[in-house]
Amino acid sequence: MKRTFVTLLMAIGFVAFTQAQEAKTVTVDANSGSKISFDKTEHNFGKIKEGTQATVTFTFTNTGSEPLVLNSVRASCGCTTPKWTKEPVAPGATGEITAIYNSKGRPGNFTKTITVKYNGEEGTEFLTIRGFVETAPKETKPPVQTNPQ
Repeated sequence: MKRTFVTLLMAIGFVAFTQAQEAKTVTVDANSGSKISFDKTEHNFGKIKEGTQATVTFTFTNTGSEPLVLNSVRASCGCTTPKWTKEPVAPGATGEITAIYNSKGRPGNFTKTITVKYNGEEGTEFLTIRGFVETAPKETKPPVQTNPQ
């Protein structure tokens, strides 16, 4: 009796396992959803003077069939401030992401990344800004002259 019960349980388990392993076919339209396409994903400012607020705008197009929503746009550090299109971007329409790099107190080479998360199939894109900050000349104070009396 015990052996029959164990055999029955094994048979039920095998059938359940087999049913769970059946392939399920899901059809996805290659043109469905929102898709993002940037005009460029990198920008080199070249040489900039220390203290400059270097700004670049990345333009993107929704090449999908559904509205595109930017869920978050984050810079790799606090020296870069992103601003972006907040409302949904309709299929075929364009939006912008502006990156502002504050070079004050940051002489030398820099490379910064902006991470863009959106509601599309891939879900994440990366933008890069780079350049070289030339050290600002040191301010010299004129000597103080006193008049002897």
